[in-house]
Amino acid sequence: MGMASGAAQGGGRRRRGRRGGAINEINMTPFIDVVLVLLIIFMVAAPMMTVGVPLDLPQTKAAPLNQDSKPVTLSIRQTGQVFLGEDELSDDAIVAKISATAKDGFEERVFVRGDKRVDYGRVAQVMAIVTSGGFKKVALVTEPDQR
Repeated sequence: MGMASGAAQGGGRRRRGRRGGAINEINMTPFIDVVLVLLIIFMVAAPMMTVGVPLDLPQTKAAPLNQDSKPVTLSIRQTGQVFLGEDELSDDAIVAKISATAKDGFEERVFVRGDKRVDYGRVAQVMAIVTSGGFKKVALVTEPDQR
């Protein structure tokens, strides 16, 4: 009899605390969804964020370099024009512009991206200008061989 009277009083369910109190739990599901969507967006967009002038780079079997920071990149078009990012440079202004953007001074790595149809002498000339300006870490950029 004690059980029947207890069930009648409680209405079949027990209630905890106050009704309509503040919820003290954070729902993490929407936050995780947003973070995963942003991660996917950045993974898709990152390869398209190369800075500079579009070039047709030569292909080689060289291994890619491990890179932590954003390098200083010079681009040489087929016509021989030199660009730092998207700004065209004259031969006299190359070292000054690189020095202004280099964070590590003359220890900064300088990448030279040359179109595969540009004259080899022009690429060598630009590299000579950079190394004579004091930069010793100069490298050529190529694309991986697709064969």
